[in-house]
Amino acid sequence: MKDTIKYVGLDVSKEKIAVAIADEGRDEPRYWGMISNTPEAVKKLMKKLGNGENLRVCYEAGPTGYALYRLFLTLNIHCMVIAPSLIPKKPGERIKTDRRDSVRLAQLYRAG
Repeated sequence: MKDTIKYVGLDVSKEKIAVAIADEGRDEPRYWGMISNTPEAVKKLMKKLGNGENLRVCYEAGPTGYALYRLFLTLNIHCMVIAPSLIPKKPGERIKTDRRDSVRLAQLYRAG
């Protein structure tokens, strides 16, 4: 089976990270689940998802800083930190959950 690129959207908070994955193509992004916000948990997840060359990770800039970004650099995984103001929002969309945010990030990141 050919290795495909996986676009991973992370909604990061102080204690937990919501993870969603959008495979290359047009399939709907899927919610992976929650992991703890520790380097060990992140490394374990990335190992499960596959080869670092086929992973593209993004998360919103926020109060957690760039520690996660630096971790991905040491793992040789491409990562982007996205400004929250650059994420398009639909009019009237008021419900924000970690799950929805991570799925939306993965979807938008795959779309470019």
